[in-house]
Amino acid sequence: MVIAIVGVLIISYFIGCIHGSNIAQLLSGVNLKETGLGNAGASNATLSLGWRYGILVGIIDIGKGIFAILLTRYILTNYTDFILEQISILIYLSGAAVILGHNFPIHMKFRGGKGTASLIGIFLTINWKIGLASILFLIIISLVTNYLLVGVFGLYISFGVTSLITEPTIWPFFIIMSLLALAYYLHLENIERIRLGTEPKVTAAFKKRT
Repeated sequence: MVIAIVGVLIISYFIGCIHGSNIAQLLSGVNLKETGLGNAGASNATLSLGWRYGILVGIIDIGKGIFAILLTRYILTNYTDFILEQISILIYLSGAAVILGHNFPIHMKFRGGKGTASLIGIFLTINWKIGLASILFLIIISLVTNYLLVGVFGLYISFGVTSLITEPTIWPFFIIMSLLALAYYLHLENIERIRLGTEPKVTAAFKKRT
């Protein structure tokens, strides 16, 4: 069982290391870590390269979250003797490993993105109905406040609350809250820019070239 747990987490981490920003760099010649906000995520791709690249990066980063959870679920339900409660916890741990791989990829000197797109993919795969509702929640909050970051924090909180309702153990909630704490730390720069009024607004993405 220990081998299965370690194997799932290592696989999930390396899936997380697959970055949409690397594909965007190959196609555009622009390193997102050295452009715009210096972030390897879909939001910076949109602001720096236009919405087409933002969608490309987002799809890849969401897709790896979906793939990792599907693979983890398949391995745990077909090749191990874990009970339902243990599988639930390990699926969330797998999701956390994907986020860590995205945020701290070994091939980018552990300086990656911030994990929001991958979190969306993870959330959708664990419970697609609640996942879609939470994404709508993220979009509404982001549009109302004009800051994507506020919507992102709302997504984490909704993910945590729904895990309390739908999962057989409280551990998924603690895992999500730990990821929220990490997201808060990684977004300290953004929070400071919001305070100063210099953080790019959601509407700015629509004014970028296509």
